[in-house]
Amino acid sequence: MEEIFKALNDPTRRALLDALRDRDGQTLSDLEARLNMTRFGVMKHLNLLEDANLITTTKKGRFKYHYLNALPLQEVIDRWIEPLLAKSAARGIITSKHNLGRNDPMLDTVKPDFRMQTFIKCTQDALWDALTSPEAAANYHPYTPVAVRNGDALHYKLPDGCDMLICRETSKTPKIRIESEFSPQWAPEIPVSRFVWEIEPQGDACRLTLEHFDIPPGGEGYAEGWERLVAGLKTWLETGTPTRISGPR
Repeated sequence: MEEIFKALNDPTRRALLDALRDRDGQTLSDLEARLNMTRFGVMKHLNLLEDANLITTTKKGRFKYHYLNALPLQEVIDRWIEPLLAKSAARGIITSKHNLGRNDPMLDTVKPDFRMQTFIKCTQDALWDALTSPEAAANYHPYTPVAVRNGDALHYKLPDGCDMLICRETSKTPKIRIESEFSPQWAPEIPVSRFVWEIEPQGDACRLTLEHFDIPPGGEGYAEGWERLVAGLKTWLETGTPTRISGPR
């Protein structure tokens, strides 16, 4: 928590976060061009933001890309502000990345359009089951209480029984990695994209990373949906309380 406040107590670092809020996935050169500062100075500020978990990075080919990771700020809000507004389940999401089990070599060179990470205090088995079991969706999915499995695809259902979303798993490394297609049925005109879950055990917790690739026009709300889903997933796995962090009605 102290690192978060220290990182935010500087206008240059706040400007870097603003830049990533405006356009995620920028390189050091992209960010350097926005500031009247040496390359080394920008690197120092980025390192402090990464240490505070306010940004995450991934390297694809020769380039390192930076992503805003706003979820530590959500933890601050949940700790001190949210209880003043309403009883609400704790939300969270934090950091990491590993290269075990990569089955698609193209993903090593293509940068994701959206990236987020978190620590969840649970076993690797429990997290894997939560991501792959249709019965688990009712406990944390923000938009639907029902999912069914049809072979390698998870169908998330609307209350009337129609498909809201179909996620077809294209590759799995058991308990480590899942690659899936993302096919929004609420707007069939939006092209299919793809996303990846990665799990890495960390003592009595797991580090969970999500990357979403090829987000098309019309998919601008995907990021908020993922944030709500993972926040509910974290709360459910850590407390046993089903938590659906849905949007405003």
